[in-house]
Amino acid sequence: MKRKVRVVTYDPAWKDTFAEAELELRTIFEEGDIHHIGSTSVEGLSAKPIIDILIEVDHIERADEETERMEHHGYVARGEHGIPGRRFFYKGEGEERSLHIHTFEKGSDGAKRHLAFRDYLRSHPDVKEEYGTLKTLLVKKHPESLEDYMDGKDPFIKTVEKEALVWRYSDYR
Repeated sequence: MKRKVRVVTYDPAWKDTFAEAELELRTIFEEGDIHHIGSTSVEGLSAKPIIDILIEVDHIERADEETERMEHHGYVARGEHGIPGRRFFYKGEGEERSLHIHTFEKGSDGAKRHLAFRDYLRSHPDVKEEYGTLKTLLVKKHPESLEDYMDGKDPFIKTVEKEALVWRYSDYR
């Protein structure tokens, strides 16, 4: 079954939703660095209304150890879910999905990639606008298929990620 795509205008309340989730997650990952990432973290950018959160832990096994506590708080654990070195959790089902949690080791390529992409969009309004336009076109073209929508964004994201990593980490290769 294909998941529908819903992209909405930027909502300033997303900052509050992140802050509430961060408080809850801090009870589980006391020592981890917790970041708001993804389109909902970029002011003015349209997004799927799901808050993406990156948790950096000293050792990825820490995320594995906390799976039961995450599930107790209503999160569903999906392991790496297609990205090596990540532990992925989400909260809510279907239209009620509200949070995606991406857990990586501190300083890992996955963590660097997400943070650099976010910061690059925040610092480059022209790229943010281009990304927003692309997302609007893709949701019109693929309103019934999240998979096709994501596939349509992939080339843009990969290109900008490369630029963002060089911009953020001048020694990144």
